[in-house]
Amino acid sequence: MNPQKFYDEASNWSVQYGSRLVTGILILVIGIWLIKLLKRLIKSRMSKQQIHSSLQPFFISLTLTALNILLFIIVLDIVGIPTTIFTTVVGAGGVTIGLALSGTFQNFAGGVLILLLKPFTVTDNIVAQGVDGVVTSIQLFYTVVLTADNKTVIIPNGKLFNEVITNVTREGKRRLDFEIKLGHAADIDQVKNIIREAIKKTDHILAKPLPIVGVSAIELDGVKVAVKVWCNTNIYLSTNYALQEHILRDLKAAGVKFPTTI
Repeated sequence: MNPQKFYDEASNWSVQYGSRLVTGILILVIGIWLIKLLKRLIKSRMSKQQIHSSLQPFFISLTLTALNILLFIIVLDIVGIPTTIFTTVVGAGGVTIGLALSGTFQNFAGGVLILLLKPFTVTDNIVAQGVDGVVTSIQLFYTVVLTADNKTVIIPNGKLFNEVITNVTREGKRRLDFEIKLGHAADIDQVKNIIREAIKKTDHILAKPLPIVGVSAIELDGVKVAVKVWCNTNIYLSTNYALQEHILRDLKAAGVKFPTTI
């Protein structure tokens, strides 16, 4: 090879591409430094905003991956390397993966929304997807619920977030409702007084809102008396059982007759 020709070609390449290469390397170094700085800022902001610990690594990883890909494309464009094929491959790969994992992505998106919007948290009692129980764990793809009879139920977050969720725990207190059916011969005023006294001697019933006792229905074979009281959510069942037992004993002790079926 002619040394002069090689020198001329090298000089031409240096003039044409050298500055681009130097600029690309400079942009790459600065971009990497800025991404590292942004990573620290994101971590600090997430900690201040109390973003759930399960979401922090995901958001940081997603943000850094997107920024690194963008930086890589920018550097390639500055250097003069065509990026059309690269972006086409990335786009096609993304579509293929998205179609293959659509259900998984739905569960993942549901998990992210649950952790961000917090319709419930761990230890909350919820009713959803036909399940009534206490939330023991919230993962990105599923939520674990423990029922009262000690069954562990795993619910995909996609289905969970897209359906109605009843959070029994959030308000801290819950109204306890039930009805008592009595014969027409029963003295309603006497019955109401007996029930009110039973409410007073039952532990954990809240004074406010005030208890409600009254006739809720008149039927051919008797009347129904509704009882509505408030208690803390975490002792709902035990308070329900205790109150009904007190009312039953006191009504029987007072000689109140219950309707009989033939």
